[in-house]
Amino acid sequence: MIKEVKSLLTEYGVKWAINRSFYSAKLKMLSAFPATEKIFEKNVKVKRIDLFEFDVPAIKNFLDKLTEDKQKEIVLVADKAVNGIITGFSSIKLDFGNPINWHYNPLTGVESKKNVKWYHLPDFDKDLGDIKVIWEASRLTHFFYLVRAYLLTDDQKYYIAFSKQLEDWLENNPYPYGVNFKCGQECTLRMVNTLIAYSIFKDCGLTSKNDKENVIQLVERCYKKVLSNFFYAHKCIKNNHTFSEICGLIVGAWCCDDTFAVKKAYELLDKEIINQFEPDGGFTQYSFNYHRFTLQIIECVYKISEKTKIYIKETERIKNSVLLMYQAQNDDGDVPNYGSNDGALIFPVTSCGYRDFRPVLNTMYAFVEGKRLYEDNDYDEELLWFGNKKELPLEKIKRKTSIFADSGFYIFRHNGGFLMTCLQNYKSRPAHMDQLHIDLWHKGINVLCDSGTYSYASELGKDLSSTKGHNTAKIKGIDQMNKKGAFLVTDWTKIKHVNFQNNCFVGTMNSINGYQHKRIIEKNKLGYTVVDEVIGNGEYCEFYFHTPCEVKRISTGFELYHEGQIICIIETEGAINIKKSYRSLYYLKKEKVKCVSVKIPLTNDKFNVKTNINLIS
Repeated sequence: MIKEVKSLLTEYGVKWAINRSFYSAKLKMLSAFPATEKIFEKNVKVKRIDLFEFDVPAIKNFLDKLTEDKQKEIVLVADKAVNGIITGFSSIKLDFGNPINWHYNPLTGVESKKNVKWYHLPDFDKDLGDIKVIWEASRLTHFFYLVRAYLLTDDQKYYIAFSKQLEDWLENNPYPYGVNFKCGQECTLRMVNTLIAYSIFKDCGLTSKNDKENVIQLVERCYKKVLSNFFYAHKCIKNNHTFSEICGLIVGAWCCDDTFAVKKAYELLDKEIINQFEPDGGFTQYSFNYHRFTLQIIECVYKISEKTKIYIKETERIKNSVLLMYQAQNDDGDVPNYGSNDGALIFPVTSCGYRDFRPVLNTMYAFVEGKRLYEDNDYDEELLWFGNKKELPLEKIKRKTSIFADSGFYIFRHNGGFLMTCLQNYKSRPAHMDQLHIDLWHKGINVLCDSGTYSYASELGKDLSSTKGHNTAKIKGIDQMNKKGAFLVTDWTKIKHVNFQNNCFVGTMNSINGYQHKRIIEKNKLGYTVVDEVIGNGEYCEFYFHTPCEVKRISTGFELYHEGQIICIIETEGAINIKKSYRSLYYLKKEKVKCVSVKIPLTNDKFNVKTNINLIS
């Protein structure tokens, strides 16, 4: 307990500990004395809702030129949403019923109490299951599919579904009752998605006076939540939630015609960009998916600036954040499954896959540099929604071996792919124990992969985020850091030494749990040589290789195959064990992969091993 408190004070900071204690006290006070909620509530009066304007003919023209298969997919997702089957976390079908039960978890069949105020409901309830599943319907992301399907088909059933579902949501979600008012971020996304969908349907001449009144009601309820919750997002969570709720402040304040509050929110956004983006562009939530999430929030604010005429000033770090992910990107747009991944693609205005990061990076680069990152293609749809109609020149940027020392990413490029490792001096809460993890891509295949997240509310999710879920070293029974609950990671690792030059990375990590791991990665003509040295107390050390490839054991190590073709030979020492494992590329979705562990006993509390990764051309 003392160790944990010390960790909170030294790593999270005294201010954070005080603020978090205040928030806990607030929840206890609200539970004991519900009348005190008036202290935190503000009156809200929405005066206008025409925040978003789009070039609807241009978007419709773009959609009409998509391939028939892509058009069918958009319509299929929309048709299911009309009937209450929502595509959750960008991958799984969740049947909430028709009309939608906004408090229901389709995966557990359990309904949350909708007549109970939000602060009486727990974040984690084993019977109810993952609360994020319930939130998926009320996030109203599926409104984008209704809009896009209407633009493709001119079928008014998509508008009717939007109108009915909006009215039904309001009838079943009085403020501040139920799980859908537990999170200010969810309220922000609900506001934005509704305002955008309303804008398109209105532009098409379909909306009614009743729709307008319903949108006003929804914005008022959600903005009230954002206002009352912002202290928690800003002072306690300090991650993507902060950005989304600042966006919520901008949206709500503009709708209430509160110019002072709008300006104040933009100032906060600039400060938060400095706080949460490193000078080299790294995002301090240590997650590529949340990095993209935050860039989408920022692109939404860029769109809103068309109305507010107030603009983001801190653009250099945003540009660098785009270029960091560009350098860590495979040719198909995918990136390593690094850090927490909750499956969010908050504005699905693209026919590209969930793991294709090009639509967002292209749009953000256009905003900050006035140029496109990629040739014209399907990912331009996002640029049409959030950008402008200008023809943009192409910025031809070569992917190359890159160092992002501020944020701790080191990327080697080889003919046919790349290798990425990470070593960070944490300045904010980490989530995954992935220091010195190796992520290898060759011939478009993620040959050595990160296991991902799966679910914050599952045992599998805990395993995947732990040391053994990554391609790094682990002394038996000892993790890199310690974890309490789903999110609280304590005893952060520290960098002892790091250097990268002449195609050679040398990095050493100290774990407060009692060991030191030094890794040397050197690029050579055949691929890479990796030398590991671990010093610590224990019986033996294991080094993990997670791979979606087929594995064949050989006398010097093992070979990796993709579709029957050998892609990589790994020569190593020690006892090799090939085990079944999982990786999760999408939230609540898992696939079987292999985990090859190399086990070597520690001699005099020290372990050394050399590994050759030979890539097959």
